[in-house]
Amino acid sequence: MPLKVGITGGIGSGKTTVINIFKTLGIPVFDADAAAKKAMHENIDVKKKIIELFGESAYINNELDRKYIAGIVFNDALKLEQLNAIVHPVTIAMAEEWMQQQTSHYVLKEAAILFESGAAAGLDYVIGVFAPQHIRIQRTMNRDKVSREEVLKRMAKQIDEHMKMKLCDFVITNDEQQLVIPQVLKVHEKLLSIKNERDAKG
Repeated sequence: MPLKVGITGGIGSGKTTVINIFKTLGIPVFDADAAAKKAMHENIDVKKKIIELFGESAYINNELDRKYIAGIVFNDALKLEQLNAIVHPVTIAMAEEWMQQQTSHYVLKEAAILFESGAAAGLDYVIGVFAPQHIRIQRTMNRDKVSREEVLKRMAKQIDEHMKMKLCDFVITNDEQQLVIPQVLKVHEKLLSIKNERDAKG
């Protein structure tokens, strides 16, 4: 059984860049956000509960109307909490099943809200990807073509970045100053070493 390692970081932290380096090293990655979308599109029980929560308008031609849902949950904390309560347990179960099928030394479970969703439970280690707020804001504005105010509103939905990093076992800084690849390699070697030590102990 591989080590179960979470990887998280706030919006605009450059998490995808870091994940792609791990993928190049041959490490399998579970994308929790993609799994959540899959569950909302394909899981009959999840779809039924979403329709009960948001009404028939939640789906158009059997496709989730993400814009409609986002318009509600970004302005209604209770509805967001209720949506997460529907989707997150299913996503966590999907991740667990996927992890058990992997044969590498360790696997990565990627989620922007790893701690907020309870998805960090059961993991051996967590890697945090950190970038200063001004860089995160600019990256997100450029990537998503949204205003600074919109980015700040999204950030407010996530726990404080410094607090999040304190909860992580490893932190990779992606601030356009420090080289990222050597940091990833250092974490990679450490995780391989931990796994080998565990295997040696039986």
